[in-house]
Amino acid sequence: MEFEKLKTIISEVLSIDDESISKDMSFYDDLGADSLELFQIVMGVEGEFDIVLDENIASEINTVEDLYKLIVAG
Repeated sequence: MEFEKLKTIISEVLSIDDESISKDMSFYDDLGADSLELFQIVMGVEGEFDIVLDENIASEINTVEDLYKLIVAG
């Protein structure tokens, strides 16, 4: 369930189909996100899942799975 919500947030920020998103995708290389878009995704995740991500950890997010693991660890 969390992954589906995450895909929705990513697809809304990047204006892409959520069905095309997989955990192994890189935000920068595969999804074409820039740093501002990744920041918007992180902010969306924090709001949706009621968590706060440390900015040092957030800078290490490269793939969808990296962010998903942070959500699950919550």
